[in-house]
Amino acid sequence: GLEELKAHLGRLDERDVLAATGLRTEEIDELAARYLKADKVIITWAMGLTQHKKAVPTIKEIINLLLLRGNIGKPGAGPSPIRGHSNVQGDRTMGIWEKMPPAFLDALEREFGFDPPREPGLDVVESIRAMRDGRVKILFALGGNLVSAVSDTAVAEAAIRNTRLSVQVSTKLNRSHAFVGGQAMILPTMGRTEIDQQASGPQFVTVEDTVCAVHASAGRLEPISDKVLSEVAIISRLARTVLGDKGPVGWAGFEADYDSIREHIGHVCKGCEDYNSKVRQWGGFVLPHPPRDSRTFPTATGKAMLTVNELETISVPPGRLLLQSMRSHDQFNTTMYSLNDRYRGVKKGRHVLFVNPEDLNELGFADGEYVDIHSEAADGVDRVLKQFRIIAYPTALGCVAAYYPEANILVPLDSTAEGSNTPASKSVIVRLERTGAPVFAGAR
Repeated sequence: GLEELKAHLGRLDERDVLAATGLRTEEIDELAARYLKADKVIITWAMGLTQHKKAVPTIKEIINLLLLRGNIGKPGAGPSPIRGHSNVQGDRTMGIWEKMPPAFLDALEREFGFDPPREPGLDVVESIRAMRDGRVKILFALGGNLVSAVSDTAVAEAAIRNTRLSVQVSTKLNRSHAFVGGQAMILPTMGRTEIDQQASGPQFVTVEDTVCAVHASAGRLEPISDKVLSEVAIISRLARTVLGDKGPVGWAGFEADYDSIREHIGHVCKGCEDYNSKVRQWGGFVLPHPPRDSRTFPTATGKAMLTVNELETISVPPGRLLLQSMRSHDQFNTTMYSLNDRYRGVKKGRHVLFVNPEDLNELGFADGEYVDIHSEAADGVDRVLKQFRIIAYPTALGCVAAYYPEANILVPLDSTAEGSNTPASKSVIVRLERTGAPVFAGAR
């Protein structure tokens, strides 16, 4: 694909590139020169790239750039996506995906003697739509804080209320427990920090990090109660209650000894052969990764394929701004440990909007003013965050930022990345309207 890529890049207008990036020509040239001189390059990114409408082609361009300098399959080089959770990569390896490939399903069928569903399931956004439309009757959530985590908060709340039954397996109370179906259950469970004692003795689980390294994880704290079950125990007991003990899956054995689960994993999941032995090695083990390990690629040519991706800029109307959601320092996903943000000097409050001083001058607003933030979406729905305090901050010109998950209210459910269906929470067109100050607001 090299000649096609070269031809495409040759057709690009430099003015469009500068407008899309907000950079100057000399800044781009300087970075290009540094890249050319570097022997090994790692490019890392997080949700600042993945939560845009054009996230997938943007990441394809990163891969193009790495391939053009041989920075894939070289020690100390390559792509490094940063996930927001400790086991996102491990979930996919173990089959937690709505579109698992036939080879995985075939292995599952051989191991357990049943025919797993072959039709694709629903991702999170599709599941919210299905609950909203009455096509899903039961929500069973293994952990998490779904209402706070997803986009279009009001739609998500109503969608869950539209189910007949909502069951949430949780380590602690969260906002999702306030929005339930016709019947609702909370099943308390242990966290990874607690000692998990089963019939065969203390247990451990495994996690896989963003670079495919797998290691064991065992709790050291006494459980809060001897009545709290592990997630494995909850799932196993539910399965035994529904299916009985005559099926092909030994649910009782799974609960009693997690090694038995890992034994099956070794037969089903590629790269996990002899799982119990490998995970007990000091530091665990690294799963095979052909492009990294041997520069082999699962393509028709056996080579990496460069891709052509059209440059499309986000058109923001005059008087409007482009909002992104973000996390504070004292925050892990939807869990806030305080109302402070050490990164940005914010104290005792999260209802704030970071705006570039030049944009404030142009729009006629001032640092410390209170505004309502309205998102302007194609569906015409007026989504609004009320009484947010402006903080003058060196954001990119034309761009503003507010905290997640509060800003999820502004993100339409149908505003997602093409090809991945990830909420486009980093590119929300908004307008600001003056409002009065709330009774209490955090100081800076």
